[in-house]
Amino acid sequence: MLVPITRKKFEQLIPFTATAEQYRYYAGEWPDFLRKLLISFVGVVVIWLLGEITRSGGATTSLFCAIAGLYWLWSPVYWATRRNSTYRRFPYSGFWRGRVLEVFVSEELVGTEETVNEQGELVIVENRERRINLQVGDKSGFEIQIQAPLRRLHRNIKTGQVVELLVLSKDPDLARISKISDAYLPQLDLWVSNYPVLRRDTFIEVSLELRKPARRSYSRKR
Repeated sequence: MLVPITRKKFEQLIPFTATAEQYRYYAGEWPDFLRKLLISFVGVVVIWLLGEITRSGGATTSLFCAIAGLYWLWSPVYWATRRNSTYRRFPYSGFWRGRVLEVFVSEELVGTEETVNEQGELVIVENRERRINLQVGDKSGFEIQIQAPLRRLHRNIKTGQVVELLVLSKDPDLARISKISDAYLPQLDLWVSNYPVLRRDTFIEVSLELRKPARRSYSRKR
């Protein structure tokens, strides 16, 4: 099932600035927070030193020091807003509902690090991450694969379960899908995503609203 979404509803689903889930995503864990604090500290020191060298202290330097010092606070909003803009640039969108066709786990390379072993030799260490893969599709023949970091709750996902997501396109008829959002499995009340694209409470409201005609149709048939 594919239902076109109005631009107004689309902008509610993917807001201009960060949602609470998106802020937490870019805020990261404790090591990420410490790294942001270090960047803030270094930024303040560099701006203060430049002010001393150029003798251009005063209100301007204080302002830039304040901005740099609060990097740890505003940077998640900035990065989430930038990422949201990559989705909001698509003019057309639709609510898609299908089913899980296949579920499997893979191990993906997510980065590399250079380190030195006991012999003093430079070695490259590969960082790998286990990921859940969902092959989803509908009766029209549309199929797409969704991949996300593996979580314990993902073990409850089975073939045949309903999957809902937002599809984005440059075509008014949504003939060619350019991008998809995170996926929602209503039977499990579970999200599968790498990045929380959607404002989730609003998406669930849309999902419930679109299920009503289907329930009414089923009741009439009975």
